Amino acid sequence: MAALDGQAAPPNSLEAIEACLQANAPIVEIDACALAGDDYLLVHDDVLESETSGRGPVSACSAGQARQLSIRTNGAATPYRVPLLSDVVRLFRQYGGSSRLQIDYKNVIPFPNDEPLQRLIDLIEPLGERVIVSSIADWQLRKLRALAPALALGFDIQFYLDWRPTHESPDPRAYPRRLGVYGYWDDHPLATQRIWSTAEYLADRCGMLSGLVPGCHTFYIRHHLLIQSLNDGFNWATALHQTGVQLDAWTLDAGDALAEANAQRLLAAGVDQLTTNTPVALGKHLQRAG
Repeated sequence: MAALDGQAAPPNSLEAIEACLQANAPIVEIDACALAGDDYLLVHDDVLESETSGRGPVSACSAGQARQLSIRTNGAATPYRVPLLSDVVRLFRQYGGSSRLQIDYKNVIPFPNDEPLQRLIDLIEPLGERVIVSSIADWQLRKLRALAPALALGFDIQFYLDWRPTHESPDPRAYPRRLGVYGYWDDHPLATQRIWSTAEYLADRCGMLSGLVPGCHTFYIRHHLLIQSLNDGFNWATALHQTGVQLDAWTLDAGDALAEANAQRLLAAGVDQLTTNTPVALGKHLQRAG
């Protein structure tokens, strides 16, 4: 969410994004939800009260009403305005350079028509190849692929496959909801009976997931799942690279000993990029670690 090593500006603020551009960040990630019309709002959740001074569904808020909203962080008000996606596009065009915008597309429920998706495509068109749209909703990505064949798309597989430490309590609302026989959270029938080795099982799941988004540019996978897969003899980076897909591991922050160790191991395994809230500190740590 345009985080940059504890900067004062809150996540998803225009000020935070500008700081990332000034730092020449290779990729700047933001969250976006569709407004009632004309634009998108930079928020993680689909209700305004979660992160803003407003109330009600984001989808019921107009662009004009959104201009009056301020960001709330951890329940506290801030003086920062909630940006619109059009603001971000203008800022990227103003700065130029090679920084790429990653839009984490938060609308999961299918739309009754393609207007919100076409609206997104029209808004980001001026950025050309400097933008990638990622989502956990593969059905939205397939719609975007049909509407904009050249648009770079990223797929987060967390609805379909995950691995969680034993001390991590599962959210009963989150998918997948069943712990499979191979030790991964997976609602697929393949996870109900152990027949293959764990590495063979993971290879097949990777192959299936790779087919969900035609022409996918990048897979986004939690670092815990990637590390456990390596322990079980399967390398997602190697498998995805064979199909021309890049791999991002999320979220690895400096100051977390496990994340720091995992970042080193994942880079050595061929992971292409790391999502982090502390890019400067993590980069320095990785340089020191060699």
